[in-house]
Amino acid sequence: MSKKLRKPTKKELDFSDKIIKILSNSANKEFTYKQIAAKLELDDTQSRNQIIKDLKLLTADKKIVETEPGKYLIKTESREYYEGKIDMTSRKTAYFVCPEFGEDVFIPTNNLNHALDKDIVKVYVYNRRRGKRPEGEVVEIIERAKTDFVGVIDIQKNFAFVSTANPKMYTDIFIPKDKIGEAEQGDVVLVHIEDWPRKADSPFGIVSKVLGKPGEHDTEIHAILAEYGLPSEFPIEVETYAQKIDTSITPEEIANRRDMRDTLTFTIDPKDAKDFDDALSFKKLENGNYEIGIHIADVSYYLEEGTILDDEAYQRATSVYLVDRVVPMLPEVLSNFACSLRPQEEKYTFSAVFEISEKCEVINQWFGRTVIFSDQRFAYEEAQYIIETKDDTIPEDISITGSSYQVSPEIVSATLKLDELAKIFRRKRMQDGAISFDKVEVKFNLSEAGEPEGVYFKVSKDANHLIEEFMLLANKKVAEYIGKQKKTFIYRIHDEPNEDKLFAMQAVIAKFGYKIDFKQGDVSKALNKLMEDVNGKKEQNLIDTLAIRSMSKAKYSTDNIGHYGLAFDYYSHFTSPIRRYPDVMVHRLLQFYLDGAKSADEELYETRCLHCSTMEGLATNAERDSIKYMQVKYMQDHQDEEFLGVISGVTEWGIYVEIIDNKCEGMVRIRDLKDDYYTFDEKQYAMVGATSEQLLQLGDEIYVKVKNADLVKKQLDFNFIRRNDKL
Repeated sequence: MSKKLRKPTKKELDFSDKIIKILSNSANKEFTYKQIAAKLELDDTQSRNQIIKDLKLLTADKKIVETEPGKYLIKTESREYYEGKIDMTSRKTAYFVCPEFGEDVFIPTNNLNHALDKDIVKVYVYNRRRGKRPEGEVVEIIERAKTDFVGVIDIQKNFAFVSTANPKMYTDIFIPKDKIGEAEQGDVVLVHIEDWPRKADSPFGIVSKVLGKPGEHDTEIHAILAEYGLPSEFPIEVETYAQKIDTSITPEEIANRRDMRDTLTFTIDPKDAKDFDDALSFKKLENGNYEIGIHIADVSYYLEEGTILDDEAYQRATSVYLVDRVVPMLPEVLSNFACSLRPQEEKYTFSAVFEISEKCEVINQWFGRTVIFSDQRFAYEEAQYIIETKDDTIPEDISITGSSYQVSPEIVSATLKLDELAKIFRRKRMQDGAISFDKVEVKFNLSEAGEPEGVYFKVSKDANHLIEEFMLLANKKVAEYIGKQKKTFIYRIHDEPNEDKLFAMQAVIAKFGYKIDFKQGDVSKALNKLMEDVNGKKEQNLIDTLAIRSMSKAKYSTDNIGHYGLAFDYYSHFTSPIRRYPDVMVHRLLQFYLDGAKSADEELYETRCLHCSTMEGLATNAERDSIKYMQVKYMQDHQDEEFLGVISGVTEWGIYVEIIDNKCEGMVRIRDLKDDYYTFDEKQYAMVGATSEQLLQLGDEIYVKVKNADLVKKQLDFNFIRRNDKL
């Protein structure tokens, strides 16, 4: 028995929006009312009559044109579609981000039409009535942001599906039998989307790489890299090319450079570093001033433009620092050997040399290619020991050699003077409005097998600040030197903070008794005061994170707007060419201009800046995921322990808790709050107990236990034990 078609209600009998959308999608095509009815799959008389009526009304409103009797065409200026980017939520809905709208346009699930997160799309926008959020429908996918995904494969008899752990990927991927390749049931795989037929629920893909079994260490690390399209190894032809490079130091090349091999020079780096890309030289001048050289590995000497090695370095754009490994931008023969400023070896460098007075005034400056000889290699801990004790004997427990040793009086004296000058530079920066974000870094003690055995926090001390200040000086002065010539250059720019985010942060930090005084107008000083106030407090990590999120993201650009966070009018990246491609380009441009050339192609370099900023963002995400993975792995071995944590976030589906001792963050879901029936109070950033009226509020300390540690999803779930009533 056939079903009787339901008659549309009066409310449904308004097809204006749908007519506009149909005509917009085929902007140069004429439609009759019958063709529109067919597109809408309507064949009842009432609906067809309404379509005719709506066509007449739209014509009268001059939104469409009746080109000849019964044929209609969209007016060019009436098209209601826009181009922009999709921002998926974890609930299978999305927002359309477009500069032409003051607020993001909501896209319901059934209007996505196969669009995925970050895709560039064309959207038809409707419901633009006052007081209502505009809604839209994707009508065309202009450019896919991503076609490669990592997931776990579920193999059936004649096909397979791959499901991802990405909360913003709302569909699994269908794999035909002949495209499963070597994958076995349950493997973690990299899959490439080849097609998404219009009427198919899932995109069609092919397994391009098998990464291994879920939960295995190497599998998960490679999965993190693959998820962001980052390489795990160099192509064989690139490695072969790099191995053939002549890395010898020759008298002919030394003759082309400023010879600084006799000047006292040393490096200060992390104790586990292998690529030393910067060194400092120190000389006291007869006039009482100091000649201080910032010497940077001359990567551009070996990395010739247009070679496969240079193409690979550009595509990578940055080294990626995961918890247990570095994925370098350059092959090891360059990054750890030829370009690394290792002690007791002659090296080619690109240098910024300054004459500096006792008051930290830069009297003279010089930029150019040099050759140096590093007299000493220090770890930060060793340099810190000299600064704190003024002792020339590095004790065994700090020494990177494994035994106690003595440092020359010249190096001790130079280290102490450089520290003194760095502190003056830092104080001046802060007075000029620079913002100090000394955010605690979470680090892991790893076994030889890469298993996390403990957690520690890396804190910047005077030795770190010493190197930082002289690197900042070189970066600033190089950028200033070219910037004032008005020539094309690559700047590291940082815009002012987002006001809305600052006010949102104000509401959160008020819960802890802090505030930012915006009335004074100097946001940077207010933020520095906040950082000072929270230093060492249990809520420091939370508030540091909120403050950083309120800031704009630094990026690379040929359009110099200055660097807000550093309070510099000119700033660039000159000091790390082993691990950052923008620094390589800065070296090339600087030499280009030192040789007297005119301004380089701005459009070309702006394109390169955009690429480098994008790759930097992907690397940062991968680094963050690797930390999260290691935290989950660490907590797997501590499932029976109680931990004291701080509530770091409150949402309608649960509370986020950051453990004080190790900074691991997880969630207590609302259904796991068993001692009462809780509801979310958005205004108070709290869960409120219905019976007890007890608040679980942002910043509260509570005890939790691990409920579930999911390595694949990199997700921690906690059980709530009790509040900390000892406060």
